[in-house]
Amino acid sequence: MTTSEIWQPPSEFAEQCRELYGLTCPPRWGTPRRPEYPSLGPKAWKVMERLGFPPMPWQRYVLDVALEIDPATGLFAYREVGLSVSRQQGKTQQILGVQVHRAMAWARQNIVYAAQTRGMARQRWEDEFLATLDDSSLAGKYRARKSNGHEAIIWRKTRSKMGITANTEKAGHGPPLDLGVIDEAFAHEDDRLEQAFSPAMLTRPMGQLWWASAGGTDKSAWLNKKRAAGREIVERLWAEGVHPRIAYFEWFAPDDLPRDDPATWRMCLPALGFTVTEATIRAELEKLDPGEFDRAYLNRTRKSTPPQDPNVPVAAWQGLADPVSQAGPELAFAVEVSQDRAWSSIALAAAREDGRVHLELVDRRPGTDWVIPAVVRLRELWDPVAVAVAASGSPSASLIDGLIAAGVTAPEDKERPRRGDLVVMRSGDLVEACGQMADAINQGTAVHRDQAELTAAVSGARTRPSGDAWTLDRRRSLADVGPFYAVTLARWALVSRAEAGRDDYDPLDSVY
Repeated sequence: MTTSEIWQPPSEFAEQCRELYGLTCPPRWGTPRRPEYPSLGPKAWKVMERLGFPPMPWQRYVLDVALEIDPATGLFAYREVGLSVSRQQGKTQQILGVQVHRAMAWARQNIVYAAQTRGMARQRWEDEFLATLDDSSLAGKYRARKSNGHEAIIWRKTRSKMGITANTEKAGHGPPLDLGVIDEAFAHEDDRLEQAFSPAMLTRPMGQLWWASAGGTDKSAWLNKKRAAGREIVERLWAEGVHPRIAYFEWFAPDDLPRDDPATWRMCLPALGFTVTEATIRAELEKLDPGEFDRAYLNRTRKSTPPQDPNVPVAAWQGLADPVSQAGPELAFAVEVSQDRAWSSIALAAAREDGRVHLELVDRRPGTDWVIPAVVRLRELWDPVAVAVAASGSPSASLIDGLIAAGVTAPEDKERPRRGDLVVMRSGDLVEACGQMADAINQGTAVHRDQAELTAAVSGARTRPSGDAWTLDRRRSLADVGPFYAVTLARWALVSRAEAGRDDYDPLDSVY
């Protein structure tokens, strides 16, 4: 998902985070604080301080919202708290703080922690939770029971118990549950643990379920479902003003933001500058493969990489990037609409002095209503040799009549086209254009500016047969192939109409 495709929180949310907590890296999706509601957040802050981890602004914000008390009932306002944040941001310390606060604040609380497996839960419980407590000012206020299958930290004054469980259908069965924590949710491929925890909490008026995780993979079915639901909850909250019983917090970097840019890190790593440095993240970038870095530190879902379409020279495309390449005066525009009509793209192809063809995505926005005015304006500004659009059978064909009505007309004499004429490409033209584009990429006669949306379209492109040749396939492509299709059409229009109005000069002579 790119920045233009993703919901933007209102500006007052960032202002609230900054004013109340000094948080300059607010989550992309976050439940806002209701100041009129009292909160036990400050008490949990003090617990974290006693554990040796003074809470960072993002932790204070999350705790303050998650532990709000409904004035009408005196109970927690939220029965569920979802936290999706990258690695090394202090998630583990906060989860421990939540458990210890619960154990110290109320008597005989049953607190259960779960991780990827029971073995991983035991390791974190003993090596991190218990070790942190033993080194803190709270040492001596509890006793540890380490017998296998009965692990627990039992608090002497309240008799509250912090235990662990396995990721099975039987997890959480037994005594009523006051606080359930599902950590590393990316490793859970189904909802068995939630289904086990939830019934055990029904009779506990102050019961809460917390889950936390960095991004997962395509197989992280439960996490992906919870993240999608959490995003919808926050977006609906801001639209309708209704707070459900679920609080959600997610830091996330859209796919079009460069992974190696510190500005990207500063918008999705709330611990940056506190417990994590840019040098640390840079080292992780150099060490990890890109997909794993994106998952761990940009909180993106790591998607499985399907086999590339053999007709699309993706590897060669990567070597044609020239971020400073500029379009020259001899250029053509093309319009493309996605199969579901959700997105439209305008692209250009321009001749360079070195004989190569510059390819560029000019604009890509939702819907189609903006396309015709944009084409008219671009045509006035740049005097292109042609404006290309696919004919009947293509989603963009519906724009042809509108373009003509707006003055972007087809040539009266097809043998003598004029500059700026509309080129309506037939099926044979599309096949020819796709083959020419593949050749240009393989031969290195094309160049692009490494635009994220265009490169994503090339990487996700799939093709379909057309006789003994092929064309790009809008339906089967793994991304909106529109940007790639648009530059393909624009290049064909440039090559085929380069002599329009230039009888004495063909800028593409050196290409062929």
